[in-house]
Amino acid sequence: MSPTSTIPPTIARSWLLLPADKSERFDAAVQSEMDVVVLDVEDGCRQSEKERARREVRQWLEAGNHAWIRINDVRSPEWEKDLMALGHCPGLDGVMLAKTENPEHVALTAARLAPDTPIVALVESADGLAQAAEIAKSEQVVRLAFGVGDFRRDTGIGSSQIALAYTRSQFVVASRIARVAPPIDGPTISNDTHVLMEAAEHAVEMGMTGKLCLRVDQAPYINQVLAPSAADVSWAESVIDELGPGGERAKDGSDLPRLARAQKISRLAQAFAGVR
Repeated sequence: MSPTSTIPPTIARSWLLLPADKSERFDAAVQSEMDVVVLDVEDGCRQSEKERARREVRQWLEAGNHAWIRINDVRSPEWEKDLMALGHCPGLDGVMLAKTENPEHVALTAARLAPDTPIVALVESADGLAQAAEIAKSEQVVRLAFGVGDFRRDTGIGSSQIALAYTRSQFVVASRIARVAPPIDGPTISNDTHVLMEAAEHAVEMGMTGKLCLRVDQAPYINQVLAPSAADVSWAESVIDELGPGGERAKDGSDLPRLARAQKISRLAQAFAGVR
């Protein structure tokens, strides 16, 4: 039986999109440093291999393993097949819904899943972004994720940080409006570690707290950047010590916001401590 991450999806940093037609890689992926493994029966899987992939994913989950699944979008004939084969499968930790464009897509999907199955809504178009807050308010949605490649194809927007800054901000604002966890940024294609870490640092600066990954070896870098740094933790400890855990030593209106930030950093540091 493969181990499962102790990191809840609301704070998970690294999200591996693993082609579901590569079942020989499933065990190694869930034993890696990835916070979440997402078996991809959508774009990560050739059309001719989707049926076999669903069968092998189901067999692997039924053997006592756990993972998330990225399913095809609601408009695809494969969506119904994905849900029929995997929607009530034991070991299914959650579903990432491709090309989510409105709350109805989420509702239709949730109705075909086991009760309380968490959903990450992958938004990949201008239409989806326009309804991001309403999508995020859907009952089973725990986070939004940015499908950057398809979004760029849909809109013609470039790949630079400045070109996509508005879009990333919209994901963050929509998540906050809906009172769900901050969003998951899209993947970085480059094999250059420096490029990957720079992209992760930019995501953090924009207010995103997770990142899609395409390779297992990206996990340690993503997890490092998206977790509180040693300096952050030291600052948080000093603020909590100064103001008291309940703010009993607060002196002015700026103290309680500082304390809230410090407590959040402390909680995240504790959640990530000792994780493989």
